[in-house]
Amino acid sequence: MKSKVFRKFLEYIYNNYVGNFLGFVIGMASTRLVSHFFTTRSIRNLWGLATHKTVINKQTYTNLEWTISIVIGFIVFEIVSKWLKRKLAEMLPKYKWTRWMVDGEEKPVPSA
Repeated sequence: MKSKVFRKFLEYIYNNYVGNFLGFVIGMASTRLVSHFFTTRSIRNLWGLATHKTVINKQTYTNLEWTISIVIGFIVFEIVSKWLKRKLAEMLPKYKWTRWMVDGEEKPVPSA
């Protein structure tokens, strides 16, 4: 009973946190994509006169950052949770000690 609860807990951690965490990290890193193409008016760029980027107001810039990070984070989450899970399911049955993660069997007893 204890091993089934532990196995379910590990499956839950794997299914949710790995995809969510990677999606979050990549989504937050993608906000630099917005700063690569757009800028806001500030004293650094002489209120938009000395920049080669498109100048937008601060609220639009913030909304664009949020939208880009959510969309790219969701795409990465879906890739991780679907593609990576399928690849691991193909690879893990080859190994004796990780077979229980894929097909739900009890952990094999080591042979002497």
